[in-house]
Amino acid sequence: MTRGERVGVGRLSASERAVLPFYAVNTDAALAGLQRATVQFGHGSVEWASAMCDFGNALLGTGQHDRAADCFRQAAAVKPRDHESRKDRLTYLTNQGVALSWAGRHREAEKVLRRGLKERLTFYGREHAGYAFGLEPLAELLRRRGKLRDARPVAEEAVANLSRNGHERLASALVLRAAIIQAAGGGEPLFGDLRRLPDEVVAEVGLVAVQMTDPDEPVSEPLLVATIAVLDERLGPDHQATVRALSALANLGGAGRTEAIERVFASYERQGRQEDALTAELALALALAPEAAFRRYESAHARADRIGRPELRSQVLRNWGLALRDAGQAGPAEQRLTEAMHQGRLGSDNETLGRAAVALGVFLQHEERLDEAQAVLQEGLAAMDPAHPDAIVGRSHLGAARDGHTCGCDAGYLSDSLANAFREFVLARLPADLFDRLDVSIADGDFQVEVGLRRAPADGEIDRLNEVFTTAHAEFRQRLRR
Repeated sequence: MTRGERVGVGRLSASERAVLPFYAVNTDAALAGLQRATVQFGHGSVEWASAMCDFGNALLGTGQHDRAADCFRQAAAVKPRDHESRKDRLTYLTNQGVALSWAGRHREAEKVLRRGLKERLTFYGREHAGYAFGLEPLAELLRRRGKLRDARPVAEEAVANLSRNGHERLASALVLRAAIIQAAGGGEPLFGDLRRLPDEVVAEVGLVAVQMTDPDEPVSEPLLVATIAVLDERLGPDHQATVRALSALANLGGAGRTEAIERVFASYERQGRQEDALTAELALALALAPEAAFRRYESAHARADRIGRPELRSQVLRNWGLALRDAGQAGPAEQRLTEAMHQGRLGSDNETLGRAAVALGVFLQHEERLDEAQAVLQEGLAAMDPAHPDAIVGRSHLGAARDGHTCGCDAGYLSDSLANAFREFVLARLPADLFDRLDVSIADGDFQVEVGLRRAPADGEIDRLNEVFTTAHAEFRQRLRR
């Protein structure tokens, strides 16, 4: 893609990846844009194709990979009318291939990506950066399929092309090539000599490596370790790229987790970034044995006091109380959790209050103090988004407490809680007078929904209805699997 080409998706450049969280929370806006384009320009127009691509990006960002692939397929099927729309079609094909890959439909994905690459060759020529934009997703797909011998030359050509063109996407191609080298084994250096590259490209290498991190991918940890070594030597231990990569390594939870968190914490201390240091200190406490963790919590509590924000005090006290509970120290645990809820009330963040209240409520329930637990859980749930994971846990425990049980961790209560959260998610996004009833249950590992409408949907409400239910299924299926 040249400067004028539309932004695509997939494991592409950092700037492209950055659009996905935006799309994930703007599916509604993308659907509205598609509807406007349909009315204004007509179904099958190039403007409609552009809007369909935007909607596909939104679906991809919410994990709806098959639906996204179909959107891109429809967009690519529209006949281009000029140079710009021909360029857009190339993006649609690439996006379709990426979406198919993410959906696990790898053979179809490879076929589409190779077709798109052939069209890019005709449109741009082999030396143009726009051709490399088709090489990179193909190399990534081949890597995912284990075809490393096929993937390596494709990645090498992408690196050479983007390097010649001085293109910002070079960092992404370098990381992809490094991942292929790591997967192939043999001890070859992952990055080789980066000394000729500008600092900003090296920093981008760090960003892309972090974005590529996947706990289920064996390549992630050694790739991050190699990336951190490059960043540390070139940019220093306190550069944002270095700290970000260390944080990603810590989040993988491997053998180097504690050391990575300690390095992040030390960097924030040196920079005087107190709130970030507090977050790192809490993460460090979670990684330590109980007695060492308690000392960290004490230090973090003193830091939160110096910062002076009750939300931070609440967060520290909540984590500290949970650690004490797990260590069998019920009295001190209750003190910390009670104070965490008090500090949450003093602050301005409802989620912090809700999480503290749920933690205390669950503790009280396990202590067989059911009346107290119900009151606390009700306060916490009233403060939180019903789809928040802690709210789902809190709701399951509240239901169990009302039935006289001292724990809500039973799968039945958790399933009911998830089903209720699904229902509230839908009701909050549709007109209040639309439903006569909305029953949600979980059976055979999936959500079962029965709907009774109070009135006939108005124009546009059917599409909106379908979109909300599809998004709810995508969101809550992930939580059900967890």
